[in-house]
Amino acid sequence: MFGIVRPCAHRLSEGLKAEWMAHLCGLCLALRSDHGQFARIVTNYDGLIVSVLTEAQAERTTRRRRTAGPCPLRSMRTAPVARGEGARLAAAVSLVLASAKVRDHIADRDGLLSRRPVAAAARRVAAGWDRAGARTGAELGFDTAVLVDAVDRQTGIERLAGPGTPLLTVTEPTETATAAAFAHTAALAGRPQNAEPLAEAGRLFGRLAHLLDAVEDQEADATSGAWNPLTATGTSRAEARRLCDDALRGVRLALRDAEFTDDKLTHLLLVHELRRSVDRAFATQTCSHQADAQRAGANLTGSQAPGDAAGLRQTGSFGPPPGNPYAPNNPGSPCGPPQPPPEPPRDRRGLIAGCLVWAGLACTCQMCCGTFEDPWSRQRREGLCSQCDCSDCCDACDCCSNCGDCCSSCDCCDCDCGCDC
Repeated sequence: MFGIVRPCAHRLSEGLKAEWMAHLCGLCLALRSDHGQFARIVTNYDGLIVSVLTEAQAERTTRRRRTAGPCPLRSMRTAPVARGEGARLAAAVSLVLASAKVRDHIADRDGLLSRRPVAAAARRVAAGWDRAGARTGAELGFDTAVLVDAVDRQTGIERLAGPGTPLLTVTEPTETATAAAFAHTAALAGRPQNAEPLAEAGRLFGRLAHLLDAVEDQEADATSGAWNPLTATGTSRAEARRLCDDALRGVRLALRDAEFTDDKLTHLLLVHELRRSVDRAFATQTCSHQADAQRAGANLTGSQAPGDAAGLRQTGSFGPPPGNPYAPNNPGSPCGPPQPPPEPPRDRRGLIAGCLVWAGLACTCQMCCGTFEDPWSRQRREGLCSQCDCSDCCDACDCCSNCGDCCSSCDCCDCDCGCDC
């Protein structure tokens, strides 16, 4: 699952969580129906926004949902899922997006893709996804050639970019591709007047996707020697943040100019969650339910590390506080440095046994919302829900803190935060 807009279940109301899951499952099932089981691996968070936008503009009908059968990733439960042209367009766009991502990894010679036979096989898969996306797009009146052209131009632009090259020159192909996808949702929903503002929203969304990917990968790219737009053009993170903030404002203003039947989920994803994605990438926001757990742990031990505030260590976007719990000089004990507990032995599983355990964890959704043991290393890990940039419902009316008067009723999270936006 890739994508920059990853809302946390702790922050969504039950109604909006059900809507978001309906679009996510609808995208997955549209991929299976049109392109086979293997295509479901390209299900992604950003692609489903195309489905959300289409439905937000369309008239309400009973045919927009269908009941899907039991699925292992839903703990074998049935669920209402999105159906129709929006989900199919999202599937076509997702295939081309995934193809571009595969080609990018091949160009960077990441992992196994540095080996020629594996890279050749991956190229064939990516080409197949391009053709499959083009077929579905043609059936919906959408020419995916603009997406493929953007992918092809991206490689040439990156090859020519260097210090002093404007960063927006590098992000232009991604902007063009997402603008085309967003604009076509207006045609599918029968609202041609929305094409221009949604194209602008899509252009800026594509800019954000490219910039945030560059920010999050910059350190890893520097270590591996992979190409990174910020490093290649000599752009500072402060300038990247300024461009992201400008894009956030532009998306919000563009959405105001579009007409929607029901824009609650659209507003939540493209205004509030998109802003949180920027905060997460630049490590300016922490997860409040993780912070609460850390405070509770500090209160139980009665210790406080130097520089901590109220027993809470500073963290980045995800994960536990830095440091090794088995370090011998852990401060905080009134009797001096305590003796470290022996690190528990870990009997690593083999490849096949680990794969079987992974399948079991996936079927029970423990990898999404629970605490589980790593299938291979046996280390304790937290599910994806605990690694999000989650906060309390409105978190001091954070849902509107940077939006001005963007919310018509501040009911995007169905809570009473008492704000007057």
